Amino acid sequence: MENSEKDLIFKQYKLYSEQKEAFIARNFGINRFYICLSLIILVLMPFAKGLVFAYGISLATFLAVFGMCCAALWWMNMDSYNILIKVKFSKVLEEIEKDLPKQPYADEYKGIKDLKENKKMFMFTDIQKFFATLIFLVFFVGLVESVIPVIVG
Repeated sequence: MENSEKDLIFKQYKLYSEQKEAFIARNFGINRFYICLSLIILVLMPFAKGLVFAYGISLATFLAVFGMCCAALWWMNMDSYNILIKVKFSKVLEEIEKDLPKQPYADEYKGIKDLKENKKMFMFTDIQKFFATLIFLVFFVGLVESVIPVIVG
């Protein structure tokens, strides 16, 4: 392989690697959005008790359902980003790396895979999904709490 072809492959690799990092940064920004939105809704819920939103539905019920929807969307968003990062970026970078003298992404993937298989590492996504699930459950409890007086009374 001649030098100009190697340079072109390296430039493509570098560009794709930068795009992957920008994509991951965008993912973190979206996660911050969902965390902030969830916290705002959680803070508003105690103040919403007894207030009617529309058609006799309490504001607390509406906020609980809205919060559950946000938590579910957050979960789905994490899955979408993870699939895109793994397939779109990582696989492509690993293919390009085959033409380079070193293969850092392939080595990194092997290292992470080994740690996960030996249960020595939690992925950040696993922690995020735990929080999304926890927030969903908190909103579900809020929903049940706001609906029970209507059913009982």
